[in-house]
Amino acid sequence: MTHPFDSPSTNLPLPSLRSPAPAAESRLWIRNPLAAFTANRLDASGGLVVSGGKIVEVLGAGQTPSAPCGQTFDAGSHVVLPGLINSHHHFYQTLTRAWGPVANAPLFPWLQNLYPVWARLTPRDLELAATVALAELLLSGCTTAADHHYLFPAGMEDAIDVEIGAVRRLGMRATLTRGSMTLGKDDGGLPPQSTVQTPEAVLADSERLIREYHQRGDGAVIQIALAPCSPFSVTKEIMAESAALADRHDVRLHTHLAETLDEEQFCLETFGLRTVDYLDSVGWLTDRTWLGHGIHFSDAEIARLGAAGTAVAHCPTSNMRLASGTARVLELEEAGVPVGLGVDGSASNDASNMILEARQALYLQRLRYGAHVPVERALGWATRGSAAVLGRPDLGQLARGMQADLALFRLDELRFSGSHDPLAALLLCAADRADRVMVGGEWRVVDGGIPGLDVPGLVAEHSAAARRLVNG
Repeated sequence: MTHPFDSPSTNLPLPSLRSPAPAAESRLWIRNPLAAFTANRLDASGGLVVSGGKIVEVLGAGQTPSAPCGQTFDAGSHVVLPGLINSHHHFYQTLTRAWGPVANAPLFPWLQNLYPVWARLTPRDLELAATVALAELLLSGCTTAADHHYLFPAGMEDAIDVEIGAVRRLGMRATLTRGSMTLGKDDGGLPPQSTVQTPEAVLADSERLIREYHQRGDGAVIQIALAPCSPFSVTKEIMAESAALADRHDVRLHTHLAETLDEEQFCLETFGLRTVDYLDSVGWLTDRTWLGHGIHFSDAEIARLGAAGTAVAHCPTSNMRLASGTARVLELEEAGVPVGLGVDGSASNDASNMILEARQALYLQRLRYGAHVPVERALGWATRGSAAVLGRPDLGQLARGMQADLALFRLDELRFSGSHDPLAALLLCAADRADRVMVGGEWRVVDGGIPGLDVPGLVAEHSAAARRLVNG
């Protein structure tokens, strides 16, 4: 029988259970959880020992730490997960959630109506939007987020710098992608000319961001990737040049691909190629690349993606909201494609909640493949799968040597009353908020709140900015 984690996106070597421990005062025992999902075959029913920002011991039933611990957290009322990882988002879109003119539109009309609104974005708008998105994610158990920001109208040249400030203030990890749009309406693309940049400006800023901010290796807090937006908003030249730049600097590549049949038709008419052929033609069919959505692939295209190791960020809520289609996740994984989850932009979700996204993924994939798709597999997409998509082998599992990024959920709300299997209850009973979240050994959510964050004040200013943006 195939184990729920025997898939290309999760087939990584398992570390051993124990390692030498530092001094007792630096060690925290998260003790005897109600349940634990490790995203591997390890038993963590005895809990975890955290020290130096990492997991240093994973304890099975009845086991105790190998050395004294100066701190103990009783997790007997908590389900413990690896920190959830969001592999595709657009933070700025929290400002245009549930906007009436696009509430019932598919992707292309949705974009055409929203582009002129988004073109009015200011740095303060983005700061508020990113803070709201990150706070929502954090409260849902998410510890690492990938954001695809491709809007750089006049005055927004330092957009990624603004996002980095918000990530640091929330104490999370992020892969921030320097997006771009170089194919405007005047040249046959979708976006207005005011949102389009020259290739020279895009590449120069990309190099600056990599040089100033990109961190490498285990425990990286900020990473930079290059992300021309989509086939209908960028030229083939910027795709190819971005691939060459990413190769020179050893960073990852990201774009939207195969989200809708309209996009497929655009590629055929504009480039004379289907989407995967287009990807290959610009040097992107590689294990450096991950794709947002990845819905409309043929069997042969899925095989090519798998052979290349190209990854997919599955965005179930957005795909349902815009009626884009259903990604063939199980077939993608079977072909060798790493698959993770993304909440996508908050104007097509319209939320930033990773634990609910895992529930949506479970149900959408069951609708496609049957009720035998296990809860654990959906949790795996949100953790170890997304870590593989982002190229982060140090995240997404409860195992010795992994980063101590954890999400702890309580099951004492009315919605869970009468539930029996704690792991199943998280998704089947619709958990939507973590009680505790740890990033790098530091508690970032305590008792269901973010210490130091003025949520009412943030909501008031963010809501006012959203009204100004849509009203012009």
